[in-house]
Amino acid sequence: MDSLIAAAARALSAGDALGALNRVALRDDPPALALRGIAMAQLGEYPRARELLRLAARRFGAREALARARCVVAEAEVALAMRDFAGSPRALADAAAVLDARADRANALQARLIAARRSLLLGRLDVAAASLAGLDASGLSPSLEAVAELATAEVALRSLRTAVAGAAFDRAAAAAERARVPALVAEVIDARAALDRAAARRIHAGHETPLRLHEVEALLASGALVVDACRRGLRAGDAWLPLARRPVLFALLRALAQGCPGDVDRNALIAQVFRTRHPDDTLRARLRVEIGRLRALVAPFADIEATPHGFALSPRDARAVAVLVPPIDGEEASLLALLADGAAWSTSALALALGDSQRTVQRALVDLEAAGRVRSIGRARAQRWLAPPLAGFTTILLLPAALPA
Repeated sequence: MDSLIAAAARALSAGDALGALNRVALRDDPPALALRGIAMAQLGEYPRARELLRLAARRFGAREALARARCVVAEAEVALAMRDFAGSPRALADAAAVLDARADRANALQARLIAARRSLLLGRLDVAAASLAGLDASGLSPSLEAVAELATAEVALRSLRTAVAGAAFDRAAAAAERARVPALVAEVIDARAALDRAAARRIHAGHETPLRLHEVEALLASGALVVDACRRGLRAGDAWLPLARRPVLFALLRALAQGCPGDVDRNALIAQVFRTRHPDDTLRARLRVEIGRLRALVAPFADIEATPHGFALSPRDARAVAVLVPPIDGEEASLLALLADGAAWSTSALALALGDSQRTVQRALVDLEAAGRVRSIGRARAQRWLAPPLAGFTTILLLPAALPA
């Protein structure tokens, strides 16, 4: 490695992308191309960074498997920043195996961290947790240790283990301070702020109370009958009844829970659930049918009793009833939560993360754009979507697989 390449590499490790480019900007040999690609990625020029890294990987010879694997890892990190999930994870796993075989422990760890962070963005918490469980960042650079602890903290946050998340944030903050990379320190501070912000609202007896993540954790562990509007289901202790694919039944359950311990008028239920102010005999008959279906589903946890005016939810075992609602309302809340990270997402990546069709996501984005809540950049296949950060609260509970089920 010549002196300019070594100096550029040191500049990149310290976060000085412009200093690195000053040394290798006019060179087109494979090591210089790779360093230029990493520098462009640090500057946020992701498409150009990807081109340079791919070109560098092609120019490294067959005997330079280690250098090519490093380029694959760097390109995978750029793809993650671009929210591009189209590539196969197998190429990254193969690169990690090559790096392990060549004793490049730091880059092998980086590859596995990228895979874990990709799983987190897609809501696959079990896969991310399994990937992180076998990682050991001890003895490596403080920046890698900080990134590993940040990923561990996010898994814990989205699994509602706030004490574990707090300890991981402490370790990440200490490692970031040792790394002396300002961007990494700022990232840790911003991620840790989620512990102190409102994450949801509790509706009980007609009153609304903001809850932080540890308070949500305590509520779910209390054994109360919680109608969870963040994940669309009913939770009672360790039991979980998902209703995300049965929106009418969930809307009925939420209305009954908000009216508890009293009853809810039939006409009010029809107006809330069926979105009409003109009830008729057909809608009343449909309400009775849907109430019967809901009664059968919630029988292990509560009774639904008919009253002269409507219906009332009566929990078993004298449980308290609470309704947990997200910090922002609307059908597009989870979509806005994903976009609130400040990255530019493609429609296909959003659909993959949310588990919806691209057409469904596209319609929602068009409506949000018309309301001025998101904006698009680029056209056709290069189109990406952005939204301003949502200040004052955290969107952890709106992200895919954000709560244990």
